Amino acid sequence: MINDRQLQQEISNSISLATGQPFNIEKLTGTSGGCINASFIANDDNHSYFIKTNRADAISMFEAEQQALDEMAKTKTIRVPVPVCTGHSDGQSWLVMEHLQLQRQGNQRQLGERLAAMHKVTSSQYGWVRDNTIGSTPQINQYSDNWVVFFRDRRLGFQLSLAAKNGYGGGLQKSGESLLQCIDDFFDDYCPQPSLLHGDLWGGNYAFLETGQPVIFDPALYYGDRETDIAMTELFGGFSNEFRASYESCWSLDAGYETRKHLYNCYHILNHLNLFGGGYASQAENMIQRLLSQRNG
Repeated sequence: MINDRQLQQEISNSISLATGQPFNIEKLTGTSGGCINASFIANDDNHSYFIKTNRADAISMFEAEQQALDEMAKTKTIRVPVPVCTGHSDGQSWLVMEHLQLQRQGNQRQLGERLAAMHKVTSSQYGWVRDNTIGSTPQINQYSDNWVVFFRDRRLGFQLSLAAKNGYGGGLQKSGESLLQCIDDFFDDYCPQPSLLHGDLWGGNYAFLETGQPVIFDPALYYGDRETDIAMTELFGGFSNEFRASYESCWSLDAGYETRKHLYNCYHILNHLNLFGGGYASQAENMIQRLLSQRNG
């Protein structure tokens, strides 16, 4: 919570230095949103900014998010909030972005088209220049030339290992190990190019400007199989049929997606297990058993 005038002044100074324009927080309004960070809208007479805060040791998470937003913005494919600055002081860290007036309804067709355009931005390898987070969980992005190895070791394997440390053993670990050992079977005749991904594309991480233009935010960016983004749009809902049809009119999905999407979404269910516990353990194990069954025909 930005409840200290000295901290507010530190953030104001950080914004002024980054923008080259004087800014001093005169009004601070808390906003509802995610469960990882606190968020606020800061105003003076002329400007407003959106601010996320967390503990001081979360600064690397905010620095990675700033870099991810910059990387998506420079593609000129889909709108993201422009990051302004990060900083830390007095036990708190912060990320400041432009404040956008967002709404839930807008142009779903354009969302599909522009996401497809972003996915067509590619790299020579899978991964990214730095590690980041998926929620508050570390996400390992060390580069690899092999997508199957990358997803097995840095995505599913990492989450399963973390689940074991969190006390989720037994059947989950046994079936998970079986899945890791046969993961190549899901990629016969399929080798995706490393596309620029949002990485955490659920329904709460997009919205629209008043013009209807889509905006995506809160990325867990890396370069990987575009199907991972599309799979997550199906996991928790919140995306229209128009979005999907528009995306596929720009770039149709490959054969085998209907099976691979469960493999990719297993990563997110395991992450939810590690973040929140509860029923995600049985959901993850059921997904893995289903995948093993599909793999075995």
